Amino acid sequence: MEMLGEPLWRYRDPEPWRKLESELGTALPADYKEIVDAYAPVQINGHLYLSHPATERWNLGEGIRRTSQAWSEIEWDDGEPEGDPRISLGVPELVFGTPDGLIPIAGTDRAEEIFYAPQGASGKGSLFVEGGDYEFFEFSCSFAEWLYRWLTGEEVTGPGGSAFYPGPVALQNLPMTPDERPEIRYGPPRGM
Repeated sequence: MEMLGEPLWRYRDPEPWRKLESELGTALPADYKEIVDAYAPVQINGHLYLSHPATERWNLGEGIRRTSQAWSEIEWDDGEPEGDPRISLGVPELVFGTPDGLIPIAGTDRAEEIFYAPQGASGKGSLFVEGGDYEFFEFSCSFAEWLYRWLTGEEVTGPGGSAFYPGPVALQNLPMTPDERPEIRYGPPRGM
């Protein structure tokens, strides 16, 4: 959060989180919820989108349902997908939006999708990132660590997927009405 700058806490409220987690049947990572409460709905460095469960537009719950439905409709061929999450999760079928599958929690405008897997890392939870070409990469780290690594230019969305921008992190609140044109604000200098 030091890299992102002063949080706005626009929609901080535990009730929407309780409702969403009840629907999902599992808790989402505490660090993820803290970052979302602090900044979302937001676009970070022009690519990464974070939604919030308390808003009508850019609603996280709706995004999870819609994205899970779309991914559930894919018919996987033998040997697909690359980096098959079923192996790590120990499940026979690849499912989305459930405690024993992959829950989409963020995405980019480059067709990368970040999933939380509550049963990943031997039940401790892990992240799976689909890099836009049906290849999954597992990260046994917190969302905050994954975000830090993404912001510092590590390839945490797949080979060739770094999105490093030197200087302060750019944050743009997502518009809450059709007429709103939010301006970009910047985090503190990073010396990068």
